[in-house]
Amino acid sequence: MKFLKKQPPIRSLIGEGTVVHGEVRFEEGLRIDGEVHGDVTAVGEGHHTLLVISEKARVHGKVKGGHVIINGSVVGPVECDGLLELQPKARIEGDVRYGTIEMHQGAGIDGEVRTIKPSEERPALKLAAASQM
Repeated sequence: MKFLKKQPPIRSLIGEGTVVHGEVRFEEGLRIDGEVHGDVTAVGEGHHTLLVISEKARVHGKVKGGHVIINGSVVGPVECDGLLELQPKARIEGDVRYGTIEMHQGAGIDGEVRTIKPSEERPALKLAAASQM
């Protein structure tokens, strides 16, 4: 049986209708429903953090965290040490670096997309062959 790692709790919230100007640094979990004009950075053990940028959220700055879920808009680079989840309404204007990525249909990136892992750590790409008749 597989055991999933427990998600860190979301302890901070930037609510809808709130506009923050300046750098936002957080530990564990942060959910953004409002707007941030500045960098959003996880501190501490980066890969054990959770950042949720909701459908209504807008971030104008660099985003950096361990597990990042985006369904809103980011204008700036995104760096995710762990899992980057791009939900259907995610829009990123900037370069993206990730450990692992999950991108849903409808999500969009206008920028370069690269893995953080060195090439020797990346799994080989395997394509499924069509069934022979």
